[in-house]
Amino acid sequence: MSQHIKGIHDKQVEFYIKNGSLSVKERIQQLKKLKSEINFRENEIIEALKLDFQKPMFESMVTEIIVVYKELDLFIKNLESWSQPKSVRSSILNFPSSDKIYHRPYGNVLIIAPWNYPFQLAINPFIAAIATGNTVTLKPSELTPHTSTILEKIIKKIFTEKQATVIQGDKEVAQQLLGLKWNYIFFTGSVAVGKIVHQAASQHLTPVTLELGGKNPCVVEASAKIQLTAKRIVWGKFLNAGQTCIAPDYILVEKSIKLALIKALKEEIIAAYGKNSIDSPDYARIINQSHFERLKNLIDEEKVLFGGQTDADENFIAPTLIDEPQQSDKIMEDEIFGPLLPIISYENESDLKKIIRSYSTPLAFFVFTENKSFANKIMEQFPFGGGVINDVVIHFANEKLPFGGLGNSGIGAYHGKHSFYCFTHQQAVVNRKTWLDIPFRYAPYHNKLKWLKKFKNWL
Repeated sequence: MSQHIKGIHDKQVEFYIKNGSLSVKERIQQLKKLKSEINFRENEIIEALKLDFQKPMFESMVTEIIVVYKELDLFIKNLESWSQPKSVRSSILNFPSSDKIYHRPYGNVLIIAPWNYPFQLAINPFIAAIATGNTVTLKPSELTPHTSTILEKIIKKIFTEKQATVIQGDKEVAQQLLGLKWNYIFFTGSVAVGKIVHQAASQHLTPVTLELGGKNPCVVEASAKIQLTAKRIVWGKFLNAGQTCIAPDYILVEKSIKLALIKALKEEIIAAYGKNSIDSPDYARIINQSHFERLKNLIDEEKVLFGGQTDADENFIAPTLIDEPQQSDKIMEDEIFGPLLPIISYENESDLKKIIRSYSTPLAFFVFTENKSFANKIMEQFPFGGGVINDVVIHFANEKLPFGGLGNSGIGAYHGKHSFYCFTHQQAVVNRKTWLDIPFRYAPYHNKLKWLKKFKNWL
């Protein structure tokens, strides 16, 4: 165990025990300073994302920075009201009393962030954890070093090390952090690593939020508006070069419209990125050589309908359509997490059920149809974290909706007020009055049982 890591952890534990939380007003002031610092370094953040994996400026603004501003504004505006204790009706058994729910911070929080949206997926949970009065240790991804460095500069500028800090490092550093006792752990990443995090947390019975992933189905039914469907799928799938946990992982298209959909998908890919997507300024790269090789090995050239071009020097893989892979093919074994889109035809709902239910619960589920009864039926039949009818990915953008997985795709949810609840413990407190003490509950009970049975529905 690194003495540096343990030292920081000890300081944060000591700080929380001695000082508790800053006042709500002090925390709001810190959030305002954080927003100002992010605004000041906006161009640096965009440049860091470009250096890490050539993320387009527009995508950096929309998916990394603007959503952070929205989260900050929401907490700055609402933290004071959210933090007020909530009065609830007391039980007649406790009469007279006043009963309240308090939102208390957990204490010392560890956040482990991923590389695919390395700024936003690190700073948004950080905002909520700090706003709710916790101390925070943030471990950003080592695969995006430029963005991680910016995160460290920003947080160091606003917070003391005792309250919040960034610890950079690789898998070994993450393992050291997980070996310490935390009051809450928030992790975003793969299912495999999520299991390791959950196992480590269980050693101390530490509560967790796990934001994971899965093979997200995208069902296209015969009544769907083909060209619009293709346009929306292309945007959501190839955003960030497919490195998005809620991107469509594979398409299930009704057989009668398969050829029309493929034609439209090809047209929309060219419209978005040109005939040579490697030259497009609007298309990101694969994060590193290892992930590039993994994705390249998933491509069966005989089944490529469109795309398939790669460039190892740039970690580039073109938007690629794959025709009718078998479930035994490598590409259908696990979450793809890249710009490869399998297209599988189905004839009836039985086919849909067979394929979708052969995989663990996905993080996201999408269906394109003009048939409302079909949409409602399909959404009710399958478990998933969050879904969209006639679009993809966009449920992430609404801070009023909880964002999170189910089963293999995650535990817990956050965003907006849901983030406030995520990082606070709802503490029940009954304030029992002393001006009256009804003797009914005390022994000796004598004939009280018959009265208890008679009035049990009143209690």
